[in-house]
Amino acid sequence: MADEGPGGPGGPGLGGRGSFRGGFGSGLRGRGRGRGRGRGRGRGARGGKAEDKEWIPVTKLGCLVKDMKIKSLEEIYLFSLPIKESEIIDFFLGASLKDEVLKIMPVQKQTRAGQRTRFKAFVAIGDYNGHVGLGVKCSKEVATAIRGAIILAKLSIVPVRRGYWGNKIGKPHTVPCKVTGRCGSVLVRLIPAPRGTGIVSAPVPKKLLIMAGIDDCYTSARGCTATLGNFAKTTFDAISKTYSYLTPDLWKETVFTKSPYQEFTDHLVKPTPESLFRGPRLQLWPPHKGFYTRKIKVNQVC
Repeated sequence: MADEGPGGPGGPGLGGRGSFRGGFGSGLRGRGRGRGRGRGRGRGARGGKAEDKEWIPVTKLGCLVKDMKIKSLEEIYLFSLPIKESEIIDFFLGASLKDEVLKIMPVQKQTRAGQRTRFKAFVAIGDYNGHVGLGVKCSKEVATAIRGAIILAKLSIVPVRRGYWGNKIGKPHTVPCKVTGRCGSVLVRLIPAPRGTGIVSAPVPKKLLIMAGIDDCYTSARGCTATLGNFAKTTFDAISKTYSYLTPDLWKETVFTKSPYQEFTDHLVKPTPESLFRGPRLQLWPPHKGFYTRKIKVNQVC
């Protein structure tokens, strides 16, 4: 959670709302850097007994990952294979992943019985070395919302392309080009910066950029940046676009390579011990008595 201002979340500091504090300095005159209830500190991978259980993959991609047929996460991104299991991310980045709760806010829905209140959690996750994700989850309980947001953040992890501001000396340290992201009324533009500049931005984009492994970057934001959810989604959208631009250094001819699904077709056909012990699936056909069907006439062409 971002730092709160002297007057609370809506005080003059405006840190809790994710917007710029205004001027130079922290805006907290002699009161220290309060962290509220401590939800904003970076933490490692959560979970206890659930993680001790053996992972049984349920998708083709999960089977290939567990059987060590896919060596790295970049092979999955190369062929744009959808990741449906969060354990795949844990398999490759589990030790280096850190997550941080950006905000927890109550949301309400009006029903016949009254107002139904649920909690919405925004969680950012990254390895500080080229991978970052953002998850949003709503649930009746705060713990359930955070747990679900972490899983969704893992599934949304994208690779981050880094580049140079000037001479290509040392390791890449900033964004390779100007990129823009948008969500709602918020627009965020990431601009390359010289080495040593640091991240010049509001607190919310700064957390995402640091988790992505970007050391130096200028930012420009417009719109209602006080809406933390849209501000975080906009920044994540801009970061994910770093690999969408085909710069001249990527113009060289590429050699066709088979997708993992094509390369390991024979391996996927073989029955695994997990599939043998799953048992027969429950058949729901023919439909039960309360199931209504509608007859559709089909014109047969002779």
